[in-house]
Amino acid sequence: MPFVSLKDVAARTGVSFQTVSKILKGTPVNVAEATRARVLAAARELGYVPNAVARGLATQSTSALGIVAGDLADWALSQFVVGAEREARRRGHAVLITSARGEPDDTAACLRALIERRVDGIVAAAPQLEHDRTLSRLLGAVPTVSIHHVPGGGVSLVGSDHRATGRLATDHLVRLGHRRVATITGPRDRRVVSSRVHGYREALDAAGVPFDPGLVEPADWTPEGGHRAALRVLERAPDVTALFAQNDLMAMGVLSALHRLGRAVPDDVAVVGCDDLPMVVHTVPPLTTVHVPFAETGAEAVSLLLKQIEAGRARPERVLLPVRLVVRASCGGGSVDG
Repeated sequence: MPFVSLKDVAARTGVSFQTVSKILKGTPVNVAEATRARVLAAARELGYVPNAVARGLATQSTSALGIVAGDLADWALSQFVVGAEREARRRGHAVLITSARGEPDDTAACLRALIERRVDGIVAAAPQLEHDRTLSRLLGAVPTVSIHHVPGGGVSLVGSDHRATGRLATDHLVRLGHRRVATITGPRDRRVVSSRVHGYREALDAAGVPFDPGLVEPADWTPEGGHRAALRVLERAPDVTALFAQNDLMAMGVLSALHRLGRAVPDDVAVVGCDDLPMVVHTVPPLTTVHVPFAETGAEAVSLLLKQIEAGRARPERVLLPVRLVVRASCGGGSVDG
């Protein structure tokens, strides 16, 4: 079925094409109210929808944003994308979403596809951008805001305060009296990991607890990885009384490892996660965690991107949204929070 055009509305009403265009755009035009009402009624009856492509040719703007993301099956990442898409739509922009695998060639292809479609700007949620300067140079072709660091310093960043995440979780545990606090991290090459370990060390230092590098155990963000990492660190340091897993999926694996070892939570070992996934209220016991504002981060990224598009190549900015501790039963200690 062909699209209904302005000319179709003009033919139905007997009003000139130029006048119909102004009425439907809301541009001031000197016509009788009866004529205006007739045009609007005809547009509704015919199912007229404005042609964004034609409007973009005239304004040199597609009113579309691109989102390049990693694994959209990841709940946290999908919440970021949902927040970004909703804010873009609220601000009158369509969104093109592409999911990039970790390989640089695939990510580059995703970025080029968005740029070729002349999106007004790109929101990036792909951790592979952290280490690839070739990809960062591609992003120089269009205004971009990322939730991960992009080398070169030319791309704005919107994210969470990951150092505060490490501080909050660890400070909560040391305030409860724990002195042997281990942390299960993601891959060591991720900047989020180094930031959270930094916050972990800051909290230990503030409490006068010596840092033990043997209590920092890398994993892979998955429940299975958290399970295996917990077994390794507890075999190496059986006197550990608290574990901070740097995401909730790994924390779930930690809980299963402790159950396997016959270590009660929180009586023998306290556990804190990070993300505040909806499912962790149903773990046994319910998981204390650090709430990360994923959807809000997506919305803020779009807001900053649109501000920079309007300003025309504004200087890159760095925005960190606050995180907060959500205390549940996996730590004991009642309602103590960070």
